[in-house]
Amino acid sequence: MLSAAVPKRNYKITRILPYLGPAFIAAIAYVDPGNFATNIQGGARYGYLLVWVILASNLMAMLIQALSAKIGIATGHNLAEVMRDHLPDWGRYVIWAITEIVAMATDLAEFIGAALGIHLLFGLDMMTATVITAVATVAILQLHQRGMRMFEALVTVMIGVISVCYLILLGYESHDWGQIGLAATRPRFDGAESVILAAGMLGATVMPHAIFLHSALVNDRTNESTTEQRKLRLFKIELVDIFIAMSIAGLVNASMLIMAASTFYDRGLRDVASIEVAYATLEPLLGRAASAFFGISLLVSGLASASVGTLAGQTMMQGFLHKRIPIWLRRVVTMAPSFVVVWLGWDVTNSLVVSQVVLSFGIPFALIPLVIYTSRKDIMGSVMVNTLPTKIIASAVSVLIVALNIYLLYSVISG
Repeated sequence: MLSAAVPKRNYKITRILPYLGPAFIAAIAYVDPGNFATNIQGGARYGYLLVWVILASNLMAMLIQALSAKIGIATGHNLAEVMRDHLPDWGRYVIWAITEIVAMATDLAEFIGAALGIHLLFGLDMMTATVITAVATVAILQLHQRGMRMFEALVTVMIGVISVCYLILLGYESHDWGQIGLAATRPRFDGAESVILAAGMLGATVMPHAIFLHSALVNDRTNESTTEQRKLRLFKIELVDIFIAMSIAGLVNASMLIMAASTFYDRGLRDVASIEVAYATLEPLLGRAASAFFGISLLVSGLASASVGTLAGQTMMQGFLHKRIPIWLRRVVTMAPSFVVVWLGWDVTNSLVVSQVVLSFGIPFALIPLVIYTSRKDIMGSVMVNTLPTKIIASAVSVLIVALNIYLLYSVISG
């Protein structure tokens, strides 16, 4: 059991390395194809203006994932299990149904993103690309059957591939780092459309499935005999994991926006609003290799996030209902809407927008219980319960994110 050997005070990297990994799986949700679309649109339309939104989003994501890890470590149960134990039967069934719908909406964006990457890179039709994506994600999920550490390692490598692709893309253009630094620290808007786009970037900070999954990934590292102080030490190690993983995710998101700003905005190409247009526009501007790196990062992002999303769906079902289904069956069920979208020939970008709207609807059902339960001493214990400053900050962040998602829903519905 890992918890039996938690280092007491000496947090040398060689001693904490075996405990790192859960946050990297959660972090893939923050660099999924939905982030590609919003970040590229933000950079193409407004240049560096909205870099501060990515910074703010990343700080909030760190806090929320820290609370998710905390409840898993403190209770030995994932968030869905905690909710099942403290909700009436009708409540847990309703929230489980909502999370299943949200899981399908999340998978739609991620699965379609991976298929789109294959379509763009190899010129295959979308249906063929979708079938290949299905086979690839099932194969990736088989690693989970061989142990979580192998799956964590693969996802970490995939995040590394995405990061390297964007580091290379950043090298194609020169950037005004002074302006980037100023934009990162000075919140500003440029008209109503920039507010709506910022709301989309900020409002999509919280991925419900990442909250549920992170709490599950860490809870097997404690047991009933684990002392409160040992849990606290384990949590501090997990904070290092979160800081590293979420910092990488934040830098990738910032790179997406900066690349779009330098490549499209500075050339007056401010109507690049979709992933397909961005890919097609990169080749004549920066060359075939640049568009290939973009396509590879999109493909890897989609495959990784779709696999993680399926694992999260399994976690939520097991937590709320104490039932499990074969992982391949869950993969088939959650990817069914993606096949329908491709078969009917619906516009990919519009489908991604709809999926984000559905996703936004589910955020309060994960975020609000997380803040409430981590603030209860009878659940968390006297050592791990949220302090007053944490309660205030977490509550404020929750209100902000929920309000932004309501605003985003209203903006989309009202056209």
